[in-house]
Amino acid sequence: MTKIEEIQAALRDRAIDAWLFYDHHHRDAVAYRILGLPESLMVSRRWFYLVPAQGEPVKFVHRIEPFHLDALPGKKRTYAAWQELVDGLREILSGTRNLAMQFSPDNMIFTVSIVDAGTADLIRSFGKNIVSSANLVAQFEATWTEEQIASHLAAGEAIDAIMAAAFREIGRRVRSGGTTEFQIQQWLAEAFRRENLVADSPAIVAVNDNSSNPHYAPTAEHSAAIREGDFILLDVWGKKDTRRAVYYDISWTGAVGSSLPERVGEIFGIVSRSRDAGIEKVRTGIAAGKTLCGWEVDKASRDVLVNAGYGQYLNNRVGHSIGTEVHGNGANMDNFESRDDRELLPNSCFSIEPGIYLPEFGLRSEVNMLVQAGAARVTGRIQNEVVLI
Repeated sequence: MTKIEEIQAALRDRAIDAWLFYDHHHRDAVAYRILGLPESLMVSRRWFYLVPAQGEPVKFVHRIEPFHLDALPGKKRTYAAWQELVDGLREILSGTRNLAMQFSPDNMIFTVSIVDAGTADLIRSFGKNIVSSANLVAQFEATWTEEQIASHLAAGEAIDAIMAAAFREIGRRVRSGGTTEFQIQQWLAEAFRRENLVADSPAIVAVNDNSSNPHYAPTAEHSAAIREGDFILLDVWGKKDTRRAVYYDISWTGAVGSSLPERVGEIFGIVSRSRDAGIEKVRTGIAAGKTLCGWEVDKASRDVLVNAGYGQYLNNRVGHSIGTEVHGNGANMDNFESRDDRELLPNSCFSIEPGIYLPEFGLRSEVNMLVQAGAARVTGRIQNEVVLI
């Protein structure tokens, strides 16, 4: 089945008449990726590509740039004057009512809310109903092949082992001369090289109040020492250095010493219950055949924090889509930064990573979940207690 046939099947499944792709000056990177158009294409004029649920696609291009969509199937129409564009577009869309476009009501899913308001006004002036392509984009950008699933599991096996070894290495170094966040970050980078793993940026190694910053990044110039009695958070993500490999992304926490500080244990208990509530929401919902959306998972997890009196200490979503980029273009577990109503699709993966970020330390526990037909599972190890280092 060709990509266009796959798109048409997806449109029929969702009872959408057509998907209208549109671009000008490479504003819509999603369209180029899904359609397989070269990113090097010079685009100085608007182009449209209509993929109907049934029938032949239509290319609508400017006469100065008539070859832009020649790599795609379908009949070609051209325009030059603005009146030709308006009249031609109206005619091309005459057999449709509901049109998917890279649009999100209220800009809620902003990663796919790309079509400008003026173009949306023009399409609606023809009596058309624009629906969001968000779930279609997720289907084509954030669902995995069996080969990609295997790459995720392989990365997870390697990273889980590296994480366990990192805590042991921290303990060894603390008791034999000392170490820093940056030095452990570099140790992790070397472990990645040995395991043929790559990442878009180095791992997070954060001690004490540094862990309260979810995006903390130690450097050679700015890095805290790790000492007896310290709390430490490790956030490690990576993928195999192979074509189309996908990420594995986890966070674990530890305490340097022979006993766990009571406050750390209390917060870990709340965070782990929050994480597990999100996991259970996904497991039971998918097993029951429900259509589950990202916001519902965020709510299930966040409610635990709110009920424990710590809702104000998590100022970000509970989880994110995972793909060939560590932050993928599928459903996020989010009912906070947005109300993500994208579906948890079969063969998609995402993190569940609630946290409580206090002034003195920030604690999160992150796992990855893979949804497949009728079942969902955590793909790696789950931290059930703070690591004593």
